[in-house]
Amino acid sequence: MGLIIDTNVFVYWERCGHNIDFSPWEDHGEAAISVVTASELLVGVHRADSEARRQRRLAFVESILTQIPIRDFTIEVARVHAGLFATLTRQGQMIGAHDLMIAATARHDDCSVLTTNVVEFARVPDLDVIQLPAR
Repeated sequence: MGLIIDTNVFVYWERCGHNIDFSPWEDHGEAAISVVTASELLVGVHRADSEARRQRRLAFVESILTQIPIRDFTIEVARVHAGLFATLTRQGQMIGAHDLMIAATARHDDCSVLTTNVVEFARVPDLDVIQLPAR
């Protein structure tokens, strides 16, 4: 049991100036991120539109990467991913490639997903999806 945090949660918190706080969901177990989220956050650093914003974003992302466990995309996760891909394609319910990898990581590790994108993640069978409440 655990909690996989979707990239958009961190993007929301950064834009709103919120502190990173998983205490409302501590009953779900340890919070972690997929290696895909790590990559997406780092892309955001590279895409910053000014040096000042890049530096602020880099500090924010590095604090995440050093404090929150990162779950790798292993062959075992790839097997879950392949099964989900086939199921969602067959049902005509495919989700974004990165979200599917995050979902596969969560399913493999028996974790819930905390996200602002419930509509997409809710398509994944047997995935517990938690909506990040707006603050």
